[in-house]
Parts: sequence; structure tokens; C-alpha cells
Amino acid sequence: MIQNHRRSGSLWIRSLPLRFWVNVIKNPQFVFDIHKNSITDACLSVVAQTFMDSCSTSEHRLGKDSPSNKLLYAKDIPNYKSWVERYYRDIAKMPSISDQDMDAYLVEQSRLHGNEFNTLSALNELYFYINKYKEEILTALDRDGYCRKHKLRHKLEQAINLMAGSS
Repeated sequence: MIQNHRRSGSLWIRSLPLRFWVNVIKNPQFVFDIHKNSITDACLSVVAQTFMDSCSTSEHRLGKDSPSNKLLYAKDIPNYKSWVERYYRDIAKMPSISDQDMDAYLVEQSRLHGNEFNTLSALNELYFYINKYKEEILTALDRDGYCRKHKLRHKLEQAINLMAGSS
């Protein structure tokens, strides 16, 4: 029973990199200020698929009908899988840290890197999002009593006009 629990726990832990890193690999524009063209997208899809296959605990049978992106790195996957296994073994051997130590570390990192956030870039991304969904957002602001009371629709329209004038 304990061994089965460990296996299912291992599968759950391995899903974390897949949920986070595969998304970052396939969508670097979420993290970096870049444009991703179709060629780059195709290349990143291959990298993401290789990463997913490397983290998988199941064996994949490849044949003549297998997708080319799986065949491209098929011979390297066993080596990558051993790296992943070693990575998780090494993590399991590490001593646990307390919640307090983790909180203190994150607060310190936030303090150290707080000035690295590009506020103007973030505002620009918000503007593009708001502009894309402007009608839906303005309608939602009109329907909400709190938003009407504080004239948030008018304030947002002013911000949109200000940003549109500077672009």
C-alpha cells in the first residue's frame, strides 16, 4: 500500500512541472516581452513534447504512425528520463524546510528583486487586454452598483483614452 501511495504521489509531483514549465515553454510571451512567430511556436512545441515525455512515468511505444515531434528526440528520452528520476531522488533526500523559513526566503527575494518589475510593460499589457475586451468590461462596470457609485467606467474610459492617445 505504501509503495502505491508513493507512486501516485510521484505522479502528482511530476504533474507540477508539466502544468507550469510546459506552459512557460510553449508560451514564453507570458513571461518575456517577445513575439512568438509560427516557426518558433513549432520549435517550442517539440521542446515541450520532449519535456513531457521525459517527465512521464509511462513508456511510449513509437511506430511509423507516431508524430514526427515525438520521433525527433525518441532516442534521447531514456537519458532525459534518467535525469528526471535522479532529480526527484535528489529532492527526496533534501531536508525539509519550515513554512516560516520559506516565507522569510520569499519575502527577502521579493525585496531584492522588487525594482526589477517593469511597470510600464505591465500597464501596456493590461491596456491591450482591456482594449480587447473593452465592451464586456465596460458593461460589467455599468451593471455593478459599487462600480457605478465610484464611477469606475468613467475612470477606465479616461485611462483608455489616455493610453490610446500616447500609442
